[in-house]
This record gives sequence, structure tokens and C-alpha cells, in this order.
Amino acid sequence: MARINLLPWRAERRKQRQKEFGLMLGAAAATAVVLCLLINMFYNAQISGQQERNAFVQEQITQVETQLTEIAELDKKKAKLLARKEVIEDLQADRSQMVHLFDSLVRTIPDGVTLTSVKQDDKTLTLEGRSQSNARVSTYLRNLEGSGWMSSPELAIIEAKGEDKALPYEFKLQVQLANPNAPKDKDGDGEPDAATPATPATPAVASTGAAS
Repeated sequence: MARINLLPWRAERRKQRQKEFGLMLGAAAATAVVLCLLINMFYNAQISGQQERNAFVQEQITQVETQLTEIAELDKKKAKLLARKEVIEDLQADRSQMVHLFDSLVRTIPDGVTLTSVKQDDKTLTLEGRSQSNARVSTYLRNLEGSGWMSSPELAIIEAKGEDKALPYEFKLQVQLANPNAPKDKDGDGEPDAATPATPATPAVASTGAAS
């Protein structure tokens, strides 16, 4: 016996469309969820990669800072070593200079002049002594200027004083230490040249006396 569907065909068609729409809506929702998961995984991977790069950069920065600290320490050690080297070189130069200085002091003292005191303050040498006359002191000044190891002698005082009739004049003078072997500055600021001595200062007589 044949079956006859008595339901209206429009209602059946509507129901079929609703079913298809529900399936499409479910598929769209599932697709959206999957897409959201994929997007979330993508950005998480990007964030993780960036964090790894940031960690690598920070590690490199730490290493560079450590190296800079080591370089700074090495620079300090280098500066200390250079300072020690300079001190040693100065001591070597001063030792040689002192030998020549005392030799020059002996060679430059003329007859009729004796030294009673020698004091050094950095590059300034203060000489005190006694002399037979003003002329002897002037000769001594010229000898000091031409020694090469001393320059710019300046007479501070000379006066007839004391009971020593053979050496009646007491004098005090200052002279600048020089090193003729030291290199001259290009601007001419080096030590005076021993080959061109300057005119010594004229002795200032504190009390009159006959020159011999």
C-alpha cells in the first residue's frame, strides 16, 4: 500500500532549511573557535620568540657591561703602571742630574767664595755663602749661568757681615735647576740653552765695600 505524506510540503522544506542553517551556524562557530585558537597560538609564539630575543639581548648587554668594567680596570692598571714608569724615569733623570749638579757646584765656585748652605725646593736651588768681595759673587753668578745644569741665577742679598775678615761678605742667591740633555719643547718652553747664557743679575749691595 503506498504511503502518502499528508504534511504540508512548505513546513517540511522550512524544517530542512532550519536544519541546514543550524549545521552551517555550528560549522561557522567551530571555524571561528579554531581560527581564534590559531591566532592565539600565533601571537603566543610571536611573544615567546620576542621574549627569547629580549633575553638574548639582555645577556649580551650584561656581557658587554662586564667587558667594559674589565676594560676600565685595565685602564686604571695601565695608568698606574705608566705613573710608576714616569716616576722611575724621573728618579733616574734626577739621580743623573744631582751628580752633574754637585759636580757643577764644585767647578763653578771661584776662588774667594765658599758655600755655607745649599737648599733645594723642587727646581729652585738656594745657595748661601761667604765671599771676599762683590766681584767674586758676580763671577760666581756668571759661572752658574754657564754651567749648563743651572740657569737664571738671582742674587737675593749680599752684605758685609761677620767677623771673618778674609770673607767679609755674606750672600744668598737662588738658581733654577736645568738639564741640558732634556728635549726642548717645540714652542721653546724647554730649559734654557746652556750655549746662550743670559746676563747675570747685578749684585745688590746691602753695605758698601771695596771690590778686590
